[in-house]
Amino acid sequence: MDDIVRLKALSEQMSFEPAEDHSQDGTPYLDQTESCPEAVFVHPAVLPNGKKIKLLKTLLTSACERDCYYCAFRAGRDFRRATFQPEEFARLFVMLSQKGIAEGVFLSSGMAGGGIHSEDQLLKTAEIMRHKLGFKGYIHLKIMPGAERSQVERAMQLADRVSINLEAPNNDRLSKLAPHKQFTAELLQPLKWIDEIRKTQPPDKGWNGRWPSSVTQFVAGGSGESDLELLTTTDYLYHHLGLRRAYYSPFSPVPDTPLENQPPTPVIREHRLYQASFLLRDYGFDVEELPFEADGRLPLQTDPKLAWAQRNLSENPIEVNLAERQALMRVPGIGAKGAESILRIRRQVKIRDIAALRKLGVLSERAAPFLLFDGHRAAFQSILF
Repeated sequence: MDDIVRLKALSEQMSFEPAEDHSQDGTPYLDQTESCPEAVFVHPAVLPNGKKIKLLKTLLTSACERDCYYCAFRAGRDFRRATFQPEEFARLFVMLSQKGIAEGVFLSSGMAGGGIHSEDQLLKTAEIMRHKLGFKGYIHLKIMPGAERSQVERAMQLADRVSINLEAPNNDRLSKLAPHKQFTAELLQPLKWIDEIRKTQPPDKGWNGRWPSSVTQFVAGGSGESDLELLTTTDYLYHHLGLRRAYYSPFSPVPDTPLENQPPTPVIREHRLYQASFLLRDYGFDVEELPFEADGRLPLQTDPKLAWAQRNLSENPIEVNLAERQALMRVPGIGAKGAESILRIRRQVKIRDIAALRKLGVLSERAAPFLLFDGHRAAFQSILF
């Protein structure tokens, strides 16, 4: 099997694994063409610093000894497996990079020979790319379940971002997705080590003089979990373990797996989870404030920030000329930049109408129902969604 055929075999299922910000439908950055077949699995990505790059997402091997119920690569599933040795993959990727086909890599792996051995293979690959072949671009390196603390630390010295997938919000839910994975010992512990290393060791030990950011992924809807469960765990990760982002991959049934007859998760649920996650991370909301329904799910028909405002601000709008930054950011249509603009402008002049907010880049029609301008409401049309 030649290199490009192997790359295709290892990469074709990677749209299920979010990595950085990518296109909504997971489509590749470039379509496969006769002139550039290597580009077929390069995806658009936005790095933590905001830079846009072409990101290759792939596995080092699709051989796997774990039998996770949802996974296309699970042990015993009948499909053609493929493997790269560390030196082989490192040289192939650097060649793609030199041709301008891929600018960064998200590198994961199936579990073959245990988590420690599998992580060793990933580390060897990254070390060859960095120190033998001189690649200085973006690497997102996966931490394998069961990896040792020293391996986690080494990954943090080689990569710009590291991740380990929790898959589910707690051990009970994980048992319905991956019965042989240990939630705390294998999955959560490496995220704790990452946080400890960042807090206790100088950043100049990390790649390019800084420690990498860390992220995780949940399979949303795969184990019957509620949004409340997912977001409670997400909130803990953000505020106690320094997680940069939680990804929610909507469950999609894979043929020849135990969950092949389970219905897929609606994409709108994924969207609402991201919206709520950002409220926890960036807007100062607590889990208890989110507008869950009785079953612990977020309302699908309304975004959670708007739903919260309709419950809490409709009868108690805030005064745009007096409210603090955090209160302003809780108003639909006002984000961090909008709040800063309001604070800056009102030091010079009072904001008297909705038109003034519109000039500041605020989504004024969304914000208007929840604001007062010198004690008076602005005229607005009702927001339906």
